[in-house]
Amino acid sequence: MRRITDRMPALGRLDRRRLRDGALAALVPVAACSLTLAGLTAWAGTGRAGSPARMEVTHGLVLLPSAGVPETAAFFDLANEGGSADTLVRVTARGVSGEAALSRHRMGKGNSAYRSETDSVSVAAGGNLTMSPHGVDLTVPVPSAPWQVGDLVTFTLEFRRGGPVEASAVVVRPGAVSFQ
Repeated sequence: MRRITDRMPALGRLDRRRLRDGALAALVPVAACSLTLAGLTAWAGTGRAGSPARMEVTHGLVLLPSAGVPETAAFFDLANEGGSADTLVRVTARGVSGEAALSRHRMGKGNSAYRSETDSVSVAAGGNLTMSPHGVDLTVPVPSAPWQVGDLVTFTLEFRRGGPVEASAVVVRPGAVSFQ
């Protein structure tokens, strides 16, 4: 008759094998977590991780409206100096009735162009957006008191995360500034 202790060496080998297999199985997720933590530490070390969007609005221009035309265009340079993307969601202009609208210019068939309104414009973290007649711009209602070349128009650009940013745009004659 065999005793229980005769089977003990076999059970001991089985336990060591299970322990080794378990340790190897745990090694893969531990290594993956370690690599992820190292990547996040490097990202945080650059100073960008978790920093909010910081929007700067510069180089504002408004085209002098033509007689009898109910709206004109305005352009700004937007720079996001923060670590999170942000979205321009609303624009108002002081001294005009109605809201300025965000719009995109698109090319149609036969070299025709058309404007389509858009609800928002995104600016990536650390990114820039230069408004132009060939892409994104603002459609602005013409004020009741006419603008003159050189007048400053105050705009409030409202960003989803960064909040409102006030900026001025100078009134210029169409064609006086070239857009690339």
